[in-house]
Amino acid sequence: MYDDGQDASNGRPGVIAAIPRHHTAMRILLVVLCAMACTGIWPVKTAAADVSDPGAVKWHPGHYYAPMSFMRTNPKIMAQVYRELQATPALRGLQMRVEWPELEPEEGQYDFTAIERVLAELAPHNKRLIVLLELKSFKPQVLPVPFYMASETYEGGAFPFSSYGTDAPRGNNLKLWNPAVRDRLVALIRELGKRFNGHAHFEGIGLPETAMGQPLVPVSKRDVERQYDNLLSVQQAMRAAFPNTMTYQFVNYPREMLPSFVGQMRTIGTALGGPDVFIDDPGLNFDRPNKPKGAYHFYAPLSGVVPLTPSVMQSNYENTQHDGRGRVPTIAELFAFARDRLRANYIFWTRAPNYYPKVLEFMSGLSAADGQARGLNPTCPKVYASCVE
Repeated sequence: MYDDGQDASNGRPGVIAAIPRHHTAMRILLVVLCAMACTGIWPVKTAAADVSDPGAVKWHPGHYYAPMSFMRTNPKIMAQVYRELQATPALRGLQMRVEWPELEPEEGQYDFTAIERVLAELAPHNKRLIVLLELKSFKPQVLPVPFYMASETYEGGAFPFSSYGTDAPRGNNLKLWNPAVRDRLVALIRELGKRFNGHAHFEGIGLPETAMGQPLVPVSKRDVERQYDNLLSVQQAMRAAFPNTMTYQFVNYPREMLPSFVGQMRTIGTALGGPDVFIDDPGLNFDRPNKPKGAYHFYAPLSGVVPLTPSVMQSNYENTQHDGRGRVPTIAELFAFARDRLRANYIFWTRAPNYYPKVLEFMSGLSAADGQARGLNPTCPKVYASCVE
């Protein structure tokens, strides 16, 4: 109860009682504020993006640090990550992997605490967050979907896959050909958009690689087609949910579907990215007469049209080819390839053990004279009405 008479703690006149009776509006306001303070119900203030044009997109291209999945839940490691980020001006923020089950622990019940916690650490230092929704696992025991999908409606939600040429389970991928799975993913993305599209430091959100892996149980050609059709419909929903935020898709395989798939991504306005920077990889660089080209050939034609967002993974530091038959590249070579061949606007640098000190050293050597993107392409893509720095 909020008494406008005396302060019960010391017998003195209360603050509200000290206000003349004819100041009705001020007395009511103080009653409301007192009630909110005592019950803990205060409005949550979020950093809103300064976007006066409805078609404008937050645009802060450059280098982003990408902690590995296990690091985000380790407070000691993350404290070090934030220190490294603050000490390295060339790094504009973090790319964080977040799993679907964490965001939707129960059907229709959402928990975005993990994202909000990282944003709260980044925003005071004017660093930004790019999210990668983890929809494919590389551990046989890990499912990339919420537990409620263990039903006939969702066909279990995911399928096990192996590496090509083997029968050993390698992980699980999304059964996106199932319309119920697609619809739940779209529902999640819409909720994320409501919460984060207007946040000034929420820079981007995207989906993992297009490669399905080798299903342990054969998948029909029609279901494969539905997989990629539904993936495009999810990307379309993502652009609608995040009209002021960069959205992206990692693309690598299968080569046969790339021309049509990437062409529709361009129409939607989705950024083209990739899970790897393998400088000499035969598949990603594939170019033979009358054969579908590898994914790297699609970057240059889209430069300045859509954002380009390659990612440097741990294996990329170790070898220039996926099969390990290449050589060990330098950080400078990876940067030059992503900048010159892939025309990158953003690069996501994985914070891999044994390699991240070299990345930080290289980042510290990039000149501020090259702009905040530190040598990457800062041009606002044509698919955006305008860009907001």
